[in-house]
Amino acid sequence: MNPPAETTFHLAQPWALLLLLLIPILAVMKARSGNEGAVVFSSLHILDRLGPVARGRAGGFRLASLFLALACLAFALARPQWINKTEEISESGVELILAIDVSRSMQVEDFTIEGSRANRLQAAKKVTRDFIQGRTSDRIGILAFAGRPYLASPLTLSKSWLEGPMGLGRVQIGLVEDGTAIGSAIAAAAKRLDKRTAKSKVVVLLTDGVNNAGRLSPVEAAKLAKTLGVRVYTIAVGTYGDYVVQTPMGPQRLRQEFDEETLKEIARIADGEYFRAQDTKGLERIFALIDEMEKTEIKRRTRVESEEWFHWFALAGLGFGFLTMLGEETFWRRFP
Repeated sequence: MNPPAETTFHLAQPWALLLLLLIPILAVMKARSGNEGAVVFSSLHILDRLGPVARGRAGGFRLASLFLALACLAFALARPQWINKTEEISESGVELILAIDVSRSMQVEDFTIEGSRANRLQAAKKVTRDFIQGRTSDRIGILAFAGRPYLASPLTLSKSWLEGPMGLGRVQIGLVEDGTAIGSAIAAAAKRLDKRTAKSKVVVLLTDGVNNAGRLSPVEAAKLAKTLGVRVYTIAVGTYGDYVVQTPMGPQRLRQEFDEETLKEIARIADGEYFRAQDTKGLERIFALIDEMEKTEIKRRTRVESEEWFHWFALAGLGFGFLTMLGEETFWRRFP
């Protein structure tokens, strides 16, 4: 949204207002000067019989009209203008899909949030929410995946939608069959970004496992993304070790595995980067780096329009000048 236009009053030639100094000078000169007497008297006592001297009213009108004419012409020469300044902002944004793993292993509590233990998915959603809030001009979509991908939120500019129950609220464990379909997730996200006209199209894939589901391999999916002009960043989250997670069949022991080589290869093919996050702070730093690398290009252009008002002052000055000359030859002569 462009900011409102700024309107200001401006004088293009302010030095012309120096002509206004002529008005008090003329007033002083007029006050000091007087008409020469038509009849010379040897003594003024003869004129006492005529009564008090009455000042003519025409003189005041003549001076007022003349001074107004000079003032208007001075303002006309100063070229008064109304300046309308409008700042036009055009944004070349980034369209980005966050692909978040929701397999059972994301329940492992090896992260912390504000000093309390948290599982990997909770940490991922917390950092993702902060990331979304900082991307004010980009369309962002959310795709979750386990044994298969599903769209949690389509691409949108609405941050409240993304952060609400129809966005991150749908990123939950157990909504689809378990597994880790990395290749299918990349392909689904890339196809969502295909045909978009954004300057930059990006997938950020966050996972803690090895591809073990889906029909498309991660490397083939990366090649597809590359063909479609989509850049892919990969993030491996979690720490190595043996853990116990809850499943519909009861507690299950899990040995954490990462396929870092495949994630690195995906990033290399699709012109992205690979990251490893072992705690919440590390995950925050990674998203901050991605935020820096995928900046929205904002172009600002200021348009200035001026509306000239000098002609109104010029017309007023000519009008008062014409009134002064006309009055000198006609009606002011009849004033006492």
